[in-house]
Amino acid sequence: MFMSEKKVKIVKRAERVVSKPNKSKSTRKSASDMVNTVTNWVSEFQQRQSAETAKAVESLIHSRRQQPNEA
Repeated sequence: MFMSEKKVKIVKRAERVVSKPNKSKSTRKSASDMVNTVTNWVSEFQQRQSAETAKAVESLIHSRRQQPNEA
C-alpha cells in the first residue's frame, strides 16, 4: 500500500496574517441593547415572582389563623 504523496505547506509565524473580526459599533450597541432588555425582563420576572410568593404566603398564614384549631 502506497500513501498518496501530498504536499504540506508550512506557514511560519511571520508569514501569518492575523485578522481580527471587524464588528461595527452599531452591531455591538444592538447586542448590548438585547442583553440589557433580557436582563430587565429577568429582573422584572424575579420581582413579580417574589411579590406573588410573598402574597401567597401571607394569604396562607392569614387563612390558617382564621380557622379554628381542630386538635
